[in-house]
Amino acid sequence: MTRLVRTLRLGLEDLLADDLRTVAFEVDGEPGVEVTVEYDREAAVVDLGLEGPAGWRGWSGGARTTFVVGRDAATPGYVPGELEPGEWRVQLGLYRLPVEPVEVRVTVELTASPGVPPEPPGTPRPEAPRASARRLPALDGLTWFAGDFHAHSNHSDGEQSLGELAALAVGNGLDFLAVTEHNTVSHHPLLAGVGATHGITLLPGQEVTTARGHANAFGDIGWVDFREHPDRWVETVAERGGVLSVNHPLQEEWAWQHPLAALPDALELWHVTWFRDQTATAPWTLLSRWRDDVTLLGGSDYHHPRHGYLPGTPVTWVAAEENSPEGILDGLRAGRAAITRLPTPDAPALVRLGDDLVALAADGTVLGDLDGRRRMLHGDRVVVPAERAGRGPFRLESPAGEVLAITR
Repeated sequence: MTRLVRTLRLGLEDLLADDLRTVAFEVDGEPGVEVTVEYDREAAVVDLGLEGPAGWRGWSGGARTTFVVGRDAATPGYVPGELEPGEWRVQLGLYRLPVEPVEVRVTVELTASPGVPPEPPGTPRPEAPRASARRLPALDGLTWFAGDFHAHSNHSDGEQSLGELAALAVGNGLDFLAVTEHNTVSHHPLLAGVGATHGITLLPGQEVTTARGHANAFGDIGWVDFREHPDRWVETVAERGGVLSVNHPLQEEWAWQHPLAALPDALELWHVTWFRDQTATAPWTLLSRWRDDVTLLGGSDYHHPRHGYLPGTPVTWVAAEENSPEGILDGLRAGRAAITRLPTPDAPALVRLGDDLVALAADGTVLGDLDGRRRMLHGDRVVVPAERAGRGPFRLESPAGEVLAITR
């Protein structure tokens, strides 16, 4: 067994100079590697990842301090497979460091192929009513499917397995769920099988994550390198046939701060944190500076049960020909998306039917447009012709100004 120990002293000045560090080691036929990082976790946050000669092998951010990778198994968040000979690099992301440097100790052990405990499969839920059974009005050949475009498992900083996450989404009536792990796609090969077990479409995703902003890349398009400029993310995702969405653009320290030459196709307008203050004007001000044809998404950013909410908080609806990953992506590319506060049949909804707006469970709600005009709606189903709708995106509000539904 080969063992390498490297100790670095890192502080705020190091982070400001470059927020990534690497520790290199050589592999020459060994079947497995175990990496451990030790530091004062009360004083600092150091992210952890791995890159081999053939490319990226995984990322666990600050959620783990150790991982293993072998031919046949790997810690969730990392890709199993042969360890190709040559130089490998432990990737250290300097997320938060104090002024006074702290010791960061990295231990690399090349071992026999490591054992990894199997992931909990999650208990399949009884056949639950799906939100799509509501049959929101759609053009011929399309169905509105209900889902969530932002969720995490133990393949990054979530605490539950893919199966457990899928079971929760099914239990909340969702038709699909995008699993968007930070800077890794280790979960992508597993999603079809887990989804089939639980009866839900699991959409491949990656949350491309930096200290200056996050973006979700949707589709089975391979790994997107978070170390490149975000302009390159936009180009890469488009070249590979995926969809890119800027995440929680106004959320505290995770707000979007990257300049972009071209805005991506989608925007996570309704992040779960906006349930705290949905009467704020900031999201609508942001939209006035975005692309007119942006596809608006919602995301729960689910990580663990202590959140106190389920995947699908809020719900994003996509009008698609079929409930498959490619069908959902096609709907996104066409801009056929809407957001509601809840997946229940009696929740107010606002969707496009051709060029017209249709509001459901809308009696007593207020329809608002991007220019600030507001009108009260009367009746459970209200059709607003395109010529009378105003300028979108549009939103349904309660009389007190609470946002209930959004559509472009």
